[in-house]
Amino acid sequence: MHLSENEGIEDNVFVVTGGLGFVGAALCAELIRRGAREVRAFDIRNTSQWSDDLIAKGVRILQGDVVSKDDVEKALQGADCVFHLASFGMSGKEMLQFGRVDEVNVNGTCRILDACSALGIRRLVYVSTYNVVFGGKEIVNGNEALPYFPIDDHVDSYGRSKSVAEQLVLKMNGRPSKKNGKCLYTCAIRPAAIYGPGEDRHLPRIVSLSKLGLLPFKVGEDNVKADWIYVDNLVLALVMASMGLLDDIPGKGKKPVAAGQPYFICDGHPVNTFEFLRPFLKSLDYDIPRRSLSVEHALLLGKFFAVFYTILYPWLSRSWLPPPLLLPAEVYKVGVTHYFSYLKAKEELGYTPMVSPKDGMAATISYWQEKKRRMLDGPTLITWVLVVGGMIATLAAAYLPAVGPVPLVRAVSLFFFRTISVVRLVFHMAVAAHILEAVYAWRLASKVDPRNAKGWFWQTALLGFFSLRLLLKRSKNVN
Repeated sequence: MHLSENEGIEDNVFVVTGGLGFVGAALCAELIRRGAREVRAFDIRNTSQWSDDLIAKGVRILQGDVVSKDDVEKALQGADCVFHLASFGMSGKEMLQFGRVDEVNVNGTCRILDACSALGIRRLVYVSTYNVVFGGKEIVNGNEALPYFPIDDHVDSYGRSKSVAEQLVLKMNGRPSKKNGKCLYTCAIRPAAIYGPGEDRHLPRIVSLSKLGLLPFKVGEDNVKADWIYVDNLVLALVMASMGLLDDIPGKGKKPVAAGQPYFICDGHPVNTFEFLRPFLKSLDYDIPRRSLSVEHALLLGKFFAVFYTILYPWLSRSWLPPPLLLPAEVYKVGVTHYFSYLKAKEELGYTPMVSPKDGMAATISYWQEKKRRMLDGPTLITWVLVVGGMIATLAAAYLPAVGPVPLVRAVSLFFFRTISVVRLVFHMAVAAHILEAVYAWRLASKVDPRNAKGWFWQTALLGFFSLRLLLKRSKNVN
């Protein structure tokens, strides 16, 4: 397919569901750049880290829920093309909120399809996932001829719900509209794991775990490979897919080339996930773990967290509950080889990645290095537990009444320090040292990291030198 770069975009109205997300925002900006008459970002949120930039570019932000018929019809009214990106349950705690996953991914997609049919919209591009065909069994250089993974065999509700939704979308292809009798043409884009500056799902979670020292092992063998895709490459594929649904291209016949078709989209460089992340984590002064955990053992760990967090189901949406370390579906993603060819997308849509993995990772690293300079550094979770726990134990041994575990803590303290007077002296000296270090940290941070000066003060007051040494390192780098 060889079209002008703005074919089917100029003077057209587009709706991007999930338009305030990472990929959705990038897509909205690209559609504006290519001359779209109007771009609407339809999202359950009314703001995100990209919303101000989108508004400045002329994107119209519409708040609503894809499961609401009224919200969907209002957002899609008068649109020429819809990009359906909105989804729920891709990773973390969301994966275990089964009801909401099905509600958004299946029912929400049905709402979009119904509205497209009722309003006479001609083009719908659905963003799917590799998981519609992958469920833990090795796939090497797979293609679109692979059958859907059996619905009942999926280990997570996200993969299952996306598979159901994709099949609904593709079956809707070619259906005449209830409004004007014209056909709705649909296709599905199946992207690999997405990365790039501002990616807000996988990379922040990996950084948080690494920062706390909670990335203790790799999963699977070193020869396991998977695909990744840089955000700009995915946006390019989505735009080209929308062009592939045009039915008024001279010499192309009545049926659009992409109508009713799924496409795998990736950078075309399968790689071990941990090797892919190595330069990223190294640039932030974090290490890739050296120890490996077999897929079988990792699955046991993942199932434990799945059961534990399922018990906590009523509180899964609460911000105070941290995400699980690992879930079964995530074990398969990083521990079992599965990569695919984008040959079909190349031949039918003209897709070729325009950003190499090297350049994409360089841009991602640059973004995160700048972000880390604005963040408050902190030690590992073990350091927090040992230092804060040690201070509390010393306080208990020195002053608290002999109840609960205090007698045992006091006995251990006396074994090392011999008398209560020495225990109290040690406690007072530790508190004084932490206060002095905290004051110094605040004064130093006021010069080298003023936006986090208060955070450095309180963190150093709790952790003493274990916090201060990180500030001293930052000061050295600034100078």
